[in-house]
Amino acid sequence: MDFLMKPTLLKDKKFFTPGVIILILLAINAIVFLAFRFFSGLGSMTNLNNQNPWGIWIAIDVASGVALAAGGFTSAALGHIIHKNEYEVILRPALLTAMLGYTFVALGVFIDLGRYYYIWHPLVMWNGSSPLFEVGICVIIYVTVLYIEFIPIVCERFIGKVKLIASLSFLNKPIDSLLRFLDRSLSKTMFIFIIAGVVLSTLHQSSLGTLMVIAGPKMHPLWQTPILPLLFLLSAIGVGFPMIIFESLIASRSFGLKAEMHVLSKLGRMVGPILGIYLAFKIGDMFIRGTFVYLTEINTQSIMFVIEMLVGVIVPLRMFFSEKVLNSKLLLFFASTLTVIGVMLNRINTFLVAYSPPYALKSYFPSVGEISVTVGFIAILVLIYRVIVMNLPVISLPDKKLVHKTKYEIIGGSK
Repeated sequence: MDFLMKPTLLKDKKFFTPGVIILILLAINAIVFLAFRFFSGLGSMTNLNNQNPWGIWIAIDVASGVALAAGGFTSAALGHIIHKNEYEVILRPALLTAMLGYTFVALGVFIDLGRYYYIWHPLVMWNGSSPLFEVGICVIIYVTVLYIEFIPIVCERFIGKVKLIASLSFLNKPIDSLLRFLDRSLSKTMFIFIIAGVVLSTLHQSSLGTLMVIAGPKMHPLWQTPILPLLFLLSAIGVGFPMIIFESLIASRSFGLKAEMHVLSKLGRMVGPILGIYLAFKIGDMFIRGTFVYLTEINTQSIMFVIEMLVGVIVPLRMFFSEKVLNSKLLLFFASTLTVIGVMLNRINTFLVAYSPPYALKSYFPSVGEISVTVGFIAILVLIYRVIVMNLPVISLPDKKLVHKTKYEIIGGSK
């Protein structure tokens, strides 16, 4: 029987599982190292110094995190701007993933700053000629937009259901009135925030590439190119749908739900052409600048470049053009995972492998503390995602009360 899909709370699902317990331990481990970082300084638990000013917290937590959260604006453009209603079931999970992703990007910047208590400076000390300033302001505004877009989900959950404990019961009516006001207001103005979110995303996704363009000769020629902002934007768009597929399949497996393959397969069909456009620009740029000659050198940079292109672009590109892959849950997940890994490799290569600090006395390798914090951040993000989808209507499930009318029912017949 064909059922309509409705965002539903997953309250009946078990929260604590062996995997969740492992994630909690990883999160606690990260918090311990963060305590050392904030009380004793960056030098106490990182390998960062004046010669190597940034490491995996920037390459993975920030640069990769921003790219992997691109599912938020790509799905918003597809579902709300282009009005492809069949993708509605993936809009809320994609929004939640983007919201959490950008929140942890902001936290990544916060912990990476030596004087973290000055993180508010860009809000009042403007520098219009700085790409980093543009990235910072766009991310701040976009994070705000994401939380505004999420408010209707909260309103849907609690309108008419605000029941605070006895001593706070006097707040029930004011909070309910506020939720109703926000719901009415945002229903009329949400299109503004959706359009703003898409525009802001294209700006800061590309400007992250601009940051490394100005590095000039400090970067290896395989990655240093004037079109790096365009390549960053294309790769972010290219990983948006694979990240949605990746997240959706993991969530469905974790909660024991049926995967929405009829939607995910359609998303997968869009990935191949986008990766093809990215690959065309990448190869075209290499031949125009003649940087392909560096591939004949056997060193860390050339090997990492080949791995990035093969694993993250060429192999998944071929897979996403295969009907067998698009109709297989396992193969579609594998292709999406490769694309996600490829974009992460690209950001790591651009910010770490390709970048040579001019005064570095030795090469950088992350400390145990840095790795622990990065892994812990991912664990915390997954845990928060799990808590939210179990208590707010984010994931859509079949609603047995909303049965589609058949042709016979419409004309007055019966089955």
